[in-house]
Amino acid sequence: MGLLEIAVSVAAALLVGALARGTWRTILLLILSVLAVYWFQPVIPLRSFDFWLPSLTLAFVILTWLVTSNAGAWRLRQNLYALLLIVGMATVVALSRYFLPKPILTATTPPSFLQYLFLVLILAAFILLLFLFSRRRQSQIITFVIVLLIFVLVILKTPALSQQASIFFRTLADRSADGALATDLRWLGFSYIAFRLIHVLRDRQTGRLPELALSEFATYVVFFPSLAAGPIDRAERFAGDLRREFRLGQDETLSAGRRLVIGLFKKFVIADALALIALNDALAIQVRSTFWMWAVTYAYAFQIYFDFSGYTDIAIGTAQLAGVKLPENFAAPYLKPNLAQFWNSWHITLTQWIRSYFFNPFNRWLRGFRSMPPWTMLLLGQLSTMLLIGLWHGVTINFVLWGLWHGFGLFVQNRWSDFAKRRFNVTDKRKQTALKLGGIFLTFNFVALGWVFFALTGPGLSWMVFRKLFNLL
Repeated sequence: MGLLEIAVSVAAALLVGALARGTWRTILLLILSVLAVYWFQPVIPLRSFDFWLPSLTLAFVILTWLVTSNAGAWRLRQNLYALLLIVGMATVVALSRYFLPKPILTATTPPSFLQYLFLVLILAAFILLLFLFSRRRQSQIITFVIVLLIFVLVILKTPALSQQASIFFRTLADRSADGALATDLRWLGFSYIAFRLIHVLRDRQTGRLPELALSEFATYVVFFPSLAAGPIDRAERFAGDLRREFRLGQDETLSAGRRLVIGLFKKFVIADALALIALNDALAIQVRSTFWMWAVTYAYAFQIYFDFSGYTDIAIGTAQLAGVKLPENFAAPYLKPNLAQFWNSWHITLTQWIRSYFFNPFNRWLRGFRSMPPWTMLLLGQLSTMLLIGLWHGVTINFVLWGLWHGFGLFVQNRWSDFAKRRFNVTDKRKQTALKLGGIFLTFNFVALGWVFFALTGPGLSWMVFRKLFNLL
């Protein structure tokens, strides 16, 4: 998001916090969030896809709520009104091509109303079909929706598949496929949206999901402060904030204001300044000296932290104005003395999500192989988990290497910690401080070296950077 989107979001949250009460607060947040799904979506070379992709986001929201809600919930008046509101807002955006002189709610002109109506009918038939089947085979339908979400994520995150999808849609629209790129399908916030939806679907399968009204659920999934860059909240916690009476007062305004100022300074002053000298493909080739290669590598490490944590601060501050307390996502990660503590402090909500829905179930499954040594289970669990986090960012060799780098690092750190606890018992405070500072230094540099894979597009460039960093050319 740019400064304009942030300013409008803050103004909208202030409006909600100052004026809306009770159910009206949820309704107003839902309206603003649905509009934000369209307005935040960047322009896409594929014709009208900056309208179609947000519309598909809302379709996934409705589908997920229908297949996870209790029987008869869709008949309740409040849920019918919420459904009409969501479809109505999408229809207003579609009709805006006829009453607005130029696109405001979308990046480009929405498609014709007949095209929109055709899409609505197709999606409605598909959702209705799955919903009817879910009444008899809910668990199987939920599994199907989870697989469908993962399938879309894989296409979006795999450059070759994303490019092929762009070629397919260009051909379908009778356009030349020569200019098709992997970046053509930029689906705003879908990574976070998919993880929120999968969280709800899995909790429903395991019987842990409380009943949520459609207005609460939809607002949770597409909540405009956290739409683009997280954090990944939990549905029941978010709904609790919506149900709690809230009145924006001086203390909340000052607290949110401080968080916004800090976030804006992190993102648009520190991170954007560091971006000028942070590691990228061009600098990887141009920089010759070992000193400057370390400088650009460290610059990237701090740039990605201040950029991401800055956006998180902005999201938390904006949400606070509307009476929603989003979870923290960073806790001084570069000051942690080991890699395990780093990952408990970096992108906290993603780490917790992966731990709950992959690492713990995967470890329970591995324990079924009783002949497998514990260290092997640990290694497989940590490698698989970090590999999954890497692939979540993108299905490329470099993200695989980044995931394996952290997976092996966590395993070695775990083995060393167990060994050190048995062999060493340091009681001297000075030695403890020295060990802690040494751990912070080693952990930060290990993470910074890992960012080399994250920042660059190919393993060849990454290997070149490592050789320059250690003067091996």
